[in-house]
Amino acid sequence: MFSPPSMGYDRAITIFSPDGRLYQVEYALEAVKRGLTTLGIVCKDGAVLAAERRKFSPLLDESTVEKIVKVDDHIAFAYAGLGPDARILMEQARTDAQIHRLLYDEAIPPETLVRRVCDIKHTYTMYGGARPFGVAFLVIGMDGERPVLLGTEPGGAYAGYKAYVLGAGSQAAQEILEKELKNRELTLDEGIKLAIDILRRVSEKELSADEIEVGVIDVKTKLFRKLSREEIENYIKEIKK
Repeated sequence: MFSPPSMGYDRAITIFSPDGRLYQVEYALEAVKRGLTTLGIVCKDGAVLAAERRKFSPLLDESTVEKIVKVDDHIAFAYAGLGPDARILMEQARTDAQIHRLLYDEAIPPETLVRRVCDIKHTYTMYGGARPFGVAFLVIGMDGERPVLLGTEPGGAYAGYKAYVLGAGSQAAQEILEKELKNRELTLDEGIKLAIDILRRVSEKELSADEIEVGVIDVKTKLFRKLSREEIENYIKEIKK
């Protein structure tokens, strides 16, 4: 955490601080760090996204809340940070994916789609009267025959990863991932188990299947799908053995 400066560069997105920082972008990153834990892993036969989904009210209809969203048949986004900001950008990503199919008669490469989303993010760090998007994404997809994972930042930067974590439990989860993936490549089934286990280990409380969301892409089908509550429950039982 950093102490807010008192000069104008603390309030204006277009003014750099004397040490070359854009504080509004850093504040947006703080919103991401306070989000629920979200992680992605690339496996040798697919890719997995897993996210903590907290029920903030007993009256909430859980079917209306999604942390992992299908954007195209072969691409899915998961987010940490501000939900409304995420919704706007994911809707734009869906539009861009469909436009690409109509123009080129092919599925959009994941990196191309992520770059377009990050171009929008970056634009909102360049003009007065706007604010950065307070959201970061993890994106899994099929790039030809290869599963990929890409991560974005509020300022518009992005990169590819073997595994990555966003949100409140990111530091502890990242340490576990680095240890577990140091000398081996996981199968998709092993990746799902590891992702669920990490969420449960870094959470402040014991997570049930209702509080975990998991999505996968299998190299065989090249299609994204979300795991059912029953499938997640079965994985939790296996982890506890």
